[in-house]
Amino acid sequence: MAKEVTGREENYSQWYNDLVVKADLAEQSAVRGCMVIKPYGYAIWEKMQRVLDDMFKKTGVQNAYFPLFIPKSFFSREAEHVAGFAKECAVVTHHRLMNDPDGKGVVVDPSAKLEEELIVRPTSETIIWNTYKNWVTSWRDLPILCNQWCNVVRWEMRTRLFLRTAEFLWQEGHTAHATAEEAQAKALEMVQVYADFARNTLALPVVVGHKSPNERFAGALDTMTIEAMMQDGKALQAGTSHFLGQNFAKSFDVQFTGKDGKQEYVWATSWGVSTRLMGALIMAHGDDNGLVLPPRLAPIQVVMVPIYKKEEEMNAILDKMAELKKDFEAAGISVKIDSRDSLRPGFKFAEWELKGVPVRMAIGPRDLAAGTVEVARRDTLTKESMSLEGIVPVVAKLLDDIQDNIYQKALAFREANVRKCDDWETFKTEIQKGGFLLCHWDGTAETEEKIKEETKATIRCIPMDSYVCEEEGKCIYSGKPSSRRVVFAISY
Repeated sequence: MAKEVTGREENYSQWYNDLVVKADLAEQSAVRGCMVIKPYGYAIWEKMQRVLDDMFKKTGVQNAYFPLFIPKSFFSREAEHVAGFAKECAVVTHHRLMNDPDGKGVVVDPSAKLEEELIVRPTSETIIWNTYKNWVTSWRDLPILCNQWCNVVRWEMRTRLFLRTAEFLWQEGHTAHATAEEAQAKALEMVQVYADFARNTLALPVVVGHKSPNERFAGALDTMTIEAMMQDGKALQAGTSHFLGQNFAKSFDVQFTGKDGKQEYVWATSWGVSTRLMGALIMAHGDDNGLVLPPRLAPIQVVMVPIYKKEEEMNAILDKMAELKKDFEAAGISVKIDSRDSLRPGFKFAEWELKGVPVRMAIGPRDLAAGTVEVARRDTLTKESMSLEGIVPVVAKLLDDIQDNIYQKALAFREANVRKCDDWETFKTEIQKGGFLLCHWDGTAETEEKIKEETKATIRCIPMDSYVCEEEGKCIYSGKPSSRRVVFAISY
């Protein structure tokens, strides 16, 4: 099978685009900047949803749904928030079409102009906090712990499948609390949920940290992030959790009567991850043969390919595979039997490699007679003959080993590409090589902007874990005193 996937070394960007399309994850749509997520890609997203949804609910969060459309006036209530999203908003002005009097199709009916224009949600803080006002009277109504799975629209000019599209899928959690401490604890809890998910399900080593004031979410007092390194050395923000203080409660007059009888404003958080995680999955683990899926996210964990020449051989092998499939599924392992008779085994092998299926099992007449099976690992591209007897626990253990190996490989890559830097001239050269640079920063937005202007590098986070960065030094750019290092990188 000619996979026609560009090599990573040849053109990393094209390699990514090739993989998304040729592995049947997504494709461009007729609407500029919007994508069609194909069944195989959506199956991976569904597994992400399922795992995260369970993790959220264990923290007391419940799912709800809020409107797609937000009155424009809501945005004007929180100045910093509207400034952060104004350039990306899609606006609905009319509610009806009519036949063109000149016979040129349909046009907007001028008599159907909306009294108030509606924003197609880029994020839902405003509509949700307007709603929470109706739900909160006293301290007994708190906390409110809501999440919604939905789509949002941010009118991006330069788009890329999964990484940056005008419409994308995500979850957004929005919680309301009686105290600042409780809200801050929730924001911290949720970023740690994301980190746990990234490390243990996505096999993605991430650094947890605070965003600098320049990089915070619009309207937040604190933004925490999980930052991952892709194979080209660029950083990818994989999830964020925000402490919003009382900004939105004050904007929408959400007050409650405390235990002391006094009126107080509610404290807020919001947090989200999106289909951008699909991009992280591809870029962190894929190779020149295609996707490499961690078993905990693979829609198909084991694919079985029969090898035969005669019809009776095919029937006998497929019967055995059907037996094995039942046994694997009883153990919670997802299996596909590739019984297509129009394709050669070699073509099938290449296709399932491209799609990143963790384990491939091939059985021919000799294997059937000997009670053996050829088992191939996608992560290492190695294969060996195994006994069919007791194969289920062996493959279950193999899937765990593959999950761990994919994580350790990504972690080793990250650690090989993290370095300290204390000289500005060296920084300008080193940052272009990719990776994370741990550098001192004087804490000012002006210095941060200058560094970004001159190198395109941004402060990805002020680390909370992964690296010990508290030490006295001098800012990489200004030379002013600094008490800690931060993570600089060029990002997606």
